Amino acid sequence: MSSAEASTAAPDSNGAVNQPPAPAPLSEETKAQVQDVLTSDIGISVMLNRLKQSIASAKEFAQFLKKCSVLEDEHANSLKKLCKLSQDNLQRGDHRGGTFGRAYDEMMAVHERMADNGIQFAMSLHQMADDLTELSLVADKSRKGWKQSGLAAEQRVADLEAAMRKSKAKYDSLAEEYDRVRTGDTAGRPGGKMFGFKGHKSGAQHEEDLLRKTQAADQDYQGKVQVAAAERTEVETKTRPETVQALQDLVKECDSALALQMQKFASFNEKLVLSNGLSISPLKQSSDSRSLRESILAINNEKDLSDYLSSQHTKLPPRTGPAKYERNHLLDPAHRAPAATAQPPQQHPPPSTVQQQPPPSGIFQNSRASTFSETPAPPPSQGPPQGHSYGQSMGAIPLLSGPPQPLSQPQHERSFSHGSAMNQSNAPPPQQQFRGPSPQQQQPPPQQSQPPNSRFNGSFTSSSSNGPPQLGSLPFQNPQSQQPLSPSYSQLPSQQGSSTSGPPQQHPNMPPPQSLRQSPPAAPQMAPPRPMFGVSLTRLYERDGLAVPMVVYQCIQAVDLFGLTVEGIYRLSGSLPHVNKLKNLFDTNSGSSNLDFRNPENFFHDVNSVAGLLKQFFRDLPDPLLTRENYNAFIEAAKNEDDIVRRDSLHAIINGLPDPNYATLRALALHLHRVIDGSASNRMSSQNLAIVFGPTLMGTVPGANISDASWQVRVVDTILQNTYQIFDDDD
Repeated sequence: MSSAEASTAAPDSNGAVNQPPAPAPLSEETKAQVQDVLTSDIGISVMLNRLKQSIASAKEFAQFLKKCSVLEDEHANSLKKLCKLSQDNLQRGDHRGGTFGRAYDEMMAVHERMADNGIQFAMSLHQMADDLTELSLVADKSRKGWKQSGLAAEQRVADLEAAMRKSKAKYDSLAEEYDRVRTGDTAGRPGGKMFGFKGHKSGAQHEEDLLRKTQAADQDYQGKVQVAAAERTEVETKTRPETVQALQDLVKECDSALALQMQKFASFNEKLVLSNGLSISPLKQSSDSRSLRESILAINNEKDLSDYLSSQHTKLPPRTGPAKYERNHLLDPAHRAPAATAQPPQQHPPPSTVQQQPPPSGIFQNSRASTFSETPAPPPSQGPPQGHSYGQSMGAIPLLSGPPQPLSQPQHERSFSHGSAMNQSNAPPPQQQFRGPSPQQQQPPPQQSQPPNSRFNGSFTSSSSNGPPQLGSLPFQNPQSQQPLSPSYSQLPSQQGSSTSGPPQQHPNMPPPQSLRQSPPAAPQMAPPRPMFGVSLTRLYERDGLAVPMVVYQCIQAVDLFGLTVEGIYRLSGSLPHVNKLKNLFDTNSGSSNLDFRNPENFFHDVNSVAGLLKQFFRDLPDPLLTRENYNAFIEAAKNEDDIVRRDSLHAIINGLPDPNYATLRALALHLHRVIDGSASNRMSSQNLAIVFGPTLMGTVPGANISDASWQVRVVDTILQNTYQIFDDDD
C-alpha cells in the first residue's frame, strides 16, 4: 500500500485518527501552464502581484491577532481584578462564611487560573502578531527590490525592441525610395531632375545619395537587432528566471509563515479551552482538588446558619422577667394634695447628700484604648463655669445612628472625654439652671441633679427604659413651668437602677417638684460666648472635653439622617444666611436646644446648609485638619503610583496626627464613606468628595505649587477608598 493510500486510511482499531491526507500532486498540464506563465514577459509582474496578495493577507491576520491579544488581555486582567476584589470583600465580617465562604474562595481561585490562562494566551497572540508583522515588512521590502531590478530589465528589452522596429521602418522607407529612383519611377517629377538647396541634381546623383542612406540605415538596423536580441537573451536566460525564482521563494515563505501562525492560533485556542476545562473540572487521577461543580454542591446552608447562630451564643443578653405595670406614686390621690403648696426652703436636701454618691462606673471606663483617656479637661477653678455640658461627656451623646444609649452604659467609640467628664462632675453647674429668688438658690445644687435644659442631655435618655418617667409627661402639670425641672439625667445612678423595679423613693427632706414652680421666675443669666469657629481642635478639646467638636457631630448627624440621598450633597452650596445664622448660634450659644440637628426645623429643612456649615468649620480652622506640619508628607505619599504603598504611607502619617485631629478625621471619613455608599442616588463618588474636601482638609502652605491641588484630591480620595483599612468601624 502506497503512502498516499495509507494517509487516507480509516481510523484503526484503537480509535486513533491518522494524519490528514497530503495534498494531491499537480498534473502535467498545470505544470506546463505554470511554466509558460513564469517564462513569459508577464512572469515577473504576475509574481509581484501574487507576493503583494500574500503580504496583505499576512498583515491582515497580524492585525487580527493584535486586536485579539488586546481584548483577551483586557478581559483576563479585568477578570483577575474582579476575582481579587470580590474575594477581599467576602473576607469582611459582613459576608457569609463557613462552607459558602470556602466554596466561594475555590470558585474565585478557578477564575483566577482561567484569567492566568487568558493572559498567557494574549501574550502568545501578541508574539505571533509581531512575527507576522516583521515578516510582512521584510517581504514587502524584498518585493520592492526585485520589482525594480526585474521590471527594469524587461523595460530595457522593450525599449531596444522599439528602437529596432523604428530603425527597420526607416530602413524600409529608404530602400523603397532608392528602388523607385533606380527604376526611373520619379512619381510625376518632370525631366527626371531633383531640386535641392544646393541646386539641381541629376538622376544619377540622387540615386547615389539614396543608396548611401539605405546602406547606413541597413547597418543601423542590423546593429539594433543584434543588441535587442542579446538583451532579450540575457533577460530570458538569467534576469527573469532569477527574479521569478526569488519572488516564488518570498511567496512560499510568506504563505508558509501565515499558515504556521494560523496553525499555532488554532493550537493555542485548543490549549486555552483545555486549560480552562481542567481548571473547572480537574482530572481526578492527577489532582485532589475539587471541581467547580463539586465546590458549589458542597455548600451546606443549614450548617452555615447553625454555625453562625451557635457562634452568637456567647452574646446572649441576660434574661429579664416579664413586663410589669407599676403605677407612678405621683398619680396617687394621697400625693396630689401636698403638691399644691410650697414646702419650706429649709426642707431642701443639702448638697452633700447628692455629691456623695459615686458616679456610675459605666460612664468613666474606656471602651477602647486611646491616648484621649490620659488627657483630662482643665479643672473648673481655672475658668468660669461652663454654660453647657453636652450631656456631661461624649458617652452621653448618642452615635450617629440607632437609639440613644442610657447614661450608665459605656459607649462603643473612641472615648477620650471620659476623664474630662469625671473632672466636670465636681464643677459648679450653670447659674441659669434655677429660676426664681427662692431660698433654694442660696444652696449649691448638686452637679448631676440639674444639668442645663438642653436637647443635648435630657432628651437623649427620655426614651430609655432605665430611668423614671419624665415629669413633663404628667397630665396635671403646667407645661410652661416644667423647663427648670431636670431631665432624667438628674436621677442618681442608684435611683436609675431602682426605677424599673418600683416607684422612685422620695428623699425625706426633698420637697415635691411642684414647690419649685411656686417661686417667681428670674431673668436667666446668659453664659459667656464659647466660639467654635476659628478655634483650633486642640483648644476645643481642652475646653469642651470632646474629641469630635459638637458642630462636626451635629452636621454629620444631620447629613446621615436627611442628606445621604440628596443629589450633590457637599457639592451644592446651601443658603448663606442660614449658614451664617447657624455659625453665629454655635459661637454664641452652643448649648441651645435649637442646635439639635435631629430636628430638621433647627436647620431650616436645608441639609445643604448643614453641609456648607461643616465645610466652613474646617476652612476656618487655624491649622487644617491634616495639619500644615504634615502637608509635604501627605503630598509625597500621594505621588506613589502603587495603591498599596500609597495607602500604607498615608496610614502611617494619619496615625501620627494629634488626637483631636485623628478623632475628627476618623468621624468625617466614616461619614463620607456612608455618603459614598449612597452614590447611586446622591451622585457623590469618592473622587467627587475628594475634589470638595481636598483643599478644605489640607489647606495651603507657603510656597506650595499650584499642581498640589491634584495631589490633595488624591490624598483624600485614597483615604475615602481605604476608610475601613485606615480606621476601625463603629459597627
